[in-house]
Amino acid sequence: MKHRLLTTGIFLCCVLVMQSLHAQEQKNLSLGEAVQLSIKNSKQLKNSSAKINEATAILQQANDRKLPDVNLSASYLRLTNPTIKLKTGGGGSDTSGGGSGFGNVNSAMYGMLTASYNIYSGSRVKYGIESAKYLQQAAQFDSAHDRGEVIINTIGAYINLYKAKAAVNLVNENLQQSRKRDTDFVNLEKNGIIARNDLLKAQLQTSNIELSLLDAQNNWKLANVNMNLLLGLPESTELVLDSSSLQYTPDLKTVDEYEQIALDNRKDMKALSTRAKAAGTNIKSVKGEYYPSVGLSAGYVAANIPGLVTITNAIDVGVGVKYSLSSLWKTKAKLAEAKAKEDELVTSESILIDNVHLQINQAYETYISSIKKIDVYAKAIEQANENYKITRNKYDNTLATTTDLLDADVAQLQARLNYAFAKADAIVAYNRLIQAAGVLTEPK
Repeated sequence: MKHRLLTTGIFLCCVLVMQSLHAQEQKNLSLGEAVQLSIKNSKQLKNSSAKINEATAILQQANDRKLPDVNLSASYLRLTNPTIKLKTGGGGSDTSGGGSGFGNVNSAMYGMLTASYNIYSGSRVKYGIESAKYLQQAAQFDSAHDRGEVIINTIGAYINLYKAKAAVNLVNENLQQSRKRDTDFVNLEKNGIIARNDLLKAQLQTSNIELSLLDAQNNWKLANVNMNLLLGLPESTELVLDSSSLQYTPDLKTVDEYEQIALDNRKDMKALSTRAKAAGTNIKSVKGEYYPSVGLSAGYVAANIPGLVTITNAIDVGVGVKYSLSSLWKTKAKLAEAKAKEDELVTSESILIDNVHLQINQAYETYISSIKKIDVYAKAIEQANENYKITRNKYDNTLATTTDLLDADVAQLQARLNYAFAKADAIVAYNRLIQAAGVLTEPK
């Protein structure tokens, strides 16, 4: 019994140790590595790949319509003993019997091999292939556009995690300073240098900072889980971000240059334009229904009815013409639908062009604003630090209140947070700008 309890205890300890090790697993991660992982594990891109495969299969089906159709059929039949009456040409006499004149016919076998080849069908096959090619290209453009979406989403998630960790570090640093100040205030209060009310104010601020730290830690944990899910990593993995991968000074172009780059490179625009071409080709295919179909056909037949007849080498070759008179009134509605689809896509393309101009301008102004904010917050840090020093000096000389000192401390922390966040936001803003221009392939 003791041996069993000992074994169970050892097993539980091992499980707890393994869980602890698993929970403490860390992974160093640069922004570029995060993007590569997200591309590799993205369900959205896997879905896009499946759509490309589907479009490729449809194109293959369209090409297969150029090939001849070949059919082979064969049958074996069991027959009853037939009663056969043959009418003769003279005197109206007839000969009848239970089939004995033809032997015992109780089975039949036959086989047929037929082949047909379409020579002309109003170019429906030709335009069907051309339309399928356009749709395959559109699926590839969609996949490239989705890839850009995955990249920008990964960059956004990476920056959010970076900001969350920076907030934890800055708030924790401020908390340590606040606790040290509380210790100093306790000694001052014991010696009657400051009022107890001032000590309580300082301790209350420390408690508020502790609450802020809890919120910051919770945000960081959630951002870490979100990033792990995005990259296909275990949820418990603690990601250690490489801040050096965020250091980048871009060569900024003008708004007009980015708009032209977007018109040349946006994959969603190319996808829509290609679908419009496919719709135009489909109109030609529908018009082909007004014309007849011409085709070659050939066949081979073999049959065997034991005791009666055997047929071999029965070969036929011919040319056939088929025309559906109902196409004269049925095709009109199909043609109207195809033209409406083309008009819809052309209008959508025009709308997208307007949206692209707007997106470029919004992204450009957001980036410019983020750069200006960095400069403003950099000055704000200097001002907050200097303000805290002056306020601390006044407080030490009883020229400022405890409230003034605590307010200066909060302003100092807020300035540092704003500066850290502004630098991170500028990275996202620039990448959104080049994504709007359609040239985001790697994070910048």
